[in-house]
Amino acid sequence: MSMLRGILAASRPISWVNTAFPYGLAYLLVGGGLDWLFWVGVVFFLIPYNIAMYGINDVFDYESDIRNPRKGGVEGAVLPKSMHAPLLWASALTTLPFLIVMYASGTWQSAFWLTLSMAAVVAYSAPPMRFKERPVLDSVTSSAHFVTPAIVGATIRVGELPGYFWVAVGAFFLWGMASHALGAVQDVKADREGDLSSIATAFGARSTTRLAAGAYLVAALLLFLLPAPGWIVGIAGLGYVANTLRFRNITDDTCESVNRAWRVFLWLNYLVGAIVTVSLATVYL
Repeated sequence: MSMLRGILAASRPISWVNTAFPYGLAYLLVGGGLDWLFWVGVVFFLIPYNIAMYGINDVFDYESDIRNPRKGGVEGAVLPKSMHAPLLWASALTTLPFLIVMYASGTWQSAFWLTLSMAAVVAYSAPPMRFKERPVLDSVTSSAHFVTPAIVGATIRVGELPGYFWVAVGAFFLWGMASHALGAVQDVKADREGDLSSIATAFGARSTTRLAAGAYLVAALLLFLLPAPGWIVGIAGLGYVANTLRFRNITDDTCESVNRAWRVFLWLNYLVGAIVTVSLATVYL
């Protein structure tokens, strides 16, 4: 039981919804129902996907995580080395059955995006790729972790998608990059001391925070181009801009104070997700 609790803690339960919700929402919006393939994808992107994504990250980030005061709570467990092998095994064994079913039951488009999604999960943390240490590519890959489940959900039963879907994907992708960049800002000092690279160490805390705010703003504005109720979601998205701009004058020395914005971000996701759900329910249900 302690091993199971450790594996689940490593998977960041507070963030599960960020990958399951995009799949389920996209699946329903393109005409799917609450059928077995909906639930297979939702469960996969809810738990096994996050065990793999964060588990692989925790194993290969162990040496830096044990020096990071943020780790050990909702922002990531720090498991002893004796748990690393079980964590990697859990990552493989929990994802494989779901992947087999989704490959067998989906389209060639969903197979492509599912493959890209899993490749990004591994490449972000595992050597020799370690995309998380390649500035800008780190934010691109991190965003793919959240955007690709939505594309899989939209393509697993159909091939052609409406044009506005890709506008929404573009907004979501910018949101993901901004979120990763904002998270990286709080670790600028620790990463530099550990000789680690990120988008924030490359551009500095202040510039990265302002870039994140700009990306959030463009993402929100793109939502106003969507059919109703896109504008409602766009207004909700401005909350991310306001939360980030509070720290627009931050310096590298005070980078850790951005953790306050990051903690607001974690709960803002639930609020905005609720607004998205209610808004769409009033139109499509």
